[in-house]
Amino acid sequence: MKFGMIGLGKMGYNLVQNAVDHDIEVVAFDQNEAIAREAEKYSEKITAAQSLENLLSKLPSPKIVWVMLPAGEATNSTIAQLSEQLSAGDILIDGGNSNYKDNLKQNEELKKKGIHFFDVGTSGGMAGARSGGNFMIGGDDEASWKVLEPLFKALAQENGYLYTGKLGSGHYLKMIHNGIEYGMMQAIAEGFEILEASPYDYDYEAVAKLWNHGSVIRSWLMELAEAQFAQDPKLDDIAGKVAASGEGKWTVEESLDLEVPAPIIALSLMMRNRSLQEDTMTGKVVAALRNGFGGHAVVEK
Repeated sequence: MKFGMIGLGKMGYNLVQNAVDHDIEVVAFDQNEAIAREAEKYSEKITAAQSLENLLSKLPSPKIVWVMLPAGEATNSTIAQLSEQLSAGDILIDGGNSNYKDNLKQNEELKKKGIHFFDVGTSGGMAGARSGGNFMIGGDDEASWKVLEPLFKALAQENGYLYTGKLGSGHYLKMIHNGIEYGMMQAIAEGFEILEASPYDYDYEAVAKLWNHGSVIRSWLMELAEAQFAQDPKLDDIAGKVAASGEGKWTVEESLDLEVPAPIIALSLMMRNRSLQEDTMTGKVVAALRNGFGGHAVVEK
């Protein structure tokens, strides 16, 4: 199997390495040519491309192209360019954190040209991308899904991918996943803020480690908390400022449109907004967790 990867950031580059480790060939393109050339050094199965046109010229037909760029303009403009350059029967994957509504609009145009479009929510952070990710995959063409399934089976951990059917359903599921993630991180962070205000002097690394061994709240997020506290016991070097990357807001908006109450997710989003105004322990913990799983930047003091 051979496919093209557009975007060699924190997730894209790890996915490329994961793919070639599973004997899959990759043609890789990034706006930063130095990154693409560096990726090429990892394996003879990686070929660096100098442009979108060059990438497409190196792929067999039907072509499989994966866009792994920041949601919004970067992804949307790239998909628009590819819609003019791909041919009927080719397969296009949007693996970023796009809004499913954008994908629905894009699919209308891509379908007219016979291009098979898949929206893929990607979870598991950088570590998952590198050694076994989690993928939520939407797309209208089941025959094309059968072509793609071996790729996702190789890149995912066991039971770590799901074809959800209808186009838009992949990123919709990832949107809800991230809304849940907001609430879980907020609850963990609030717990540590209460501990910080308590009359007791807890070792937060030890607490997180304890909770990860047999407790009801054991989780990967708690493992990340342990790792972050190991580096900075009170998170003194981190400002408690947490950006919202979009999915939490979209989840809240969807809950309002559907008239389904989602108070925890909504309040988690509001607390992120608050963190940009006040420096709190809650904000520090959420910022540290986001850095742990996704490499999201933290504001240092």
